[in-house]
Amino acid sequence: MEGIEHKMISVNGIDMHVAEMGQGPIVLLIHGFPELWYSWRHQIIYLAAHGYRAVAPDLRGYGDTTGAPIDDPTKFTTLHVVGDMVALIDALGADKVFVVGHDWGAMIAWRLCLFRPDKVKALVNLSVHFSPRNPKRKTVENMRAAYGDDHYICRFQKPGEIEAVLASVGTKKVVEKFLTHRDINPIYFPKGKPFGDAHDTPVMLPSWLSEEDIDYYTKKFEQTGFTGGINYYRSMDLNWELEAPWTDAKVSVPVKFIVGELDLVYHIPGVKEYINGGGFKKYVPLLDEVVVIQGAAHFITQETPDKVNKHIYDFLQKF
Repeated sequence: MEGIEHKMISVNGIDMHVAEMGQGPIVLLIHGFPELWYSWRHQIIYLAAHGYRAVAPDLRGYGDTTGAPIDDPTKFTTLHVVGDMVALIDALGADKVFVVGHDWGAMIAWRLCLFRPDKVKALVNLSVHFSPRNPKRKTVENMRAAYGDDHYICRFQKPGEIEAVLASVGTKKVVEKFLTHRDINPIYFPKGKPFGDAHDTPVMLPSWLSEEDIDYYTKKFEQTGFTGGINYYRSMDLNWELEAPWTDAKVSVPVKFIVGELDLVYHIPGVKEYINGGGFKKYVPLLDEVVVIQGAAHFITQETPDKVNKHIYDFLQKF
């Protein structure tokens, strides 16, 4: 970790904190919720040792990145965040880069490939598959119809409300609860009982997540709060409006997709059939391979780093 270099880069009106290491072709690593550049620590070191320049930013609203108006969720759309990534790629002096995304980072990476395929050599996306836009129904409306008002995405919508709930739980416990989540069922945040039935269960850290790791996330989220990350969910319906021109658009870059067998996203009804039955390939025609990591859940960059690193490296070596 000592060899990882940290710098601030001005991009798209914000000051972005970037962790990087290595020399060679750039691999842009885009994190999810509730995470940071730190979630890529294993990949950064591995890629740097194998001839690549690994670059992992804190996304707008996260960590040491500053300048995004946290009190305005409309400034957290996919167009804003993809704009940040394009400006970062330009600031790094590259025409195009390899991209690896996880969770919300995967959603941003899919959009980067839709909006600016000229910037991406190839993509490895983790956990969250590409979902075509539904022109008939907004995203949050869809979630509410499927899962009800207590689904976490629905509960995240009203500014300030979920922040107060998470504050009552405590930053460290929130971080622990999310990062150790292994239930394949949807996440619910019933009023008065955040994290549902798991609320009162003490957290036992798995072997792949140390107290030091939890402390790093906790320190950063205590500094920033969770609002920046939650704003990505609050902009979902605005994304739906803004992305209308890309209805039925296809992802036109080479892709490898990796998901944990126990990832809750993989267990959304219909998703396995979509991924493995041809629907996914229809929208991602250059899909090279789908890898399901047995026994692994959602946070695979940290849970199974050796497998994930090898899968990323093997794919990038094709180009």
